[in-house]
Amino acid sequence: MQTQREVVDYALQRRALLAGVHSGRIGTMEVCDASPYLMRAAKFHGQPSDSACPLCRKEALTLVSWVYGDELKHVAGSARAPEELTRMANLFAEFTVYVVEVCRSCAWNHLVQSYVLGTGTPQPRSRRTAGQ
Repeated sequence: MQTQREVVDYALQRRALLAGVHSGRIGTMEVCDASPYLMRAAKFHGQPSDSACPLCRKEALTLVSWVYGDELKHVAGSARAPEELTRMANLFAEFTVYVVEVCRSCAWNHLVQSYVLGTGTPQPRSRRTAGQ
């Protein structure tokens, strides 16, 4: 598996949000609002987790990894499967992965973790000479 750097865990935010929902201060419609794009990404690029949905408890949550980085160009902002992340970590110097948990039943979604992947060494740029 690739080496994760600059890992940020959003468990405290998640816990506070769920406490707000369970106390009635936050409505379930405010947190069960996954976009159709996120739901499709969960279906095709997601990885099943061991945790049940904290709201509906109907099925296990799906983890979706989104990639962002200047070096990624057209790939930035897309969902990627774990095996693709491993391949990308060996190709690119640095990019950020955001992991979102999604319930495919009730549309609950929350940012779980973010981290940086990549070789850590910038890729050499091709030099263009005059006249090219």
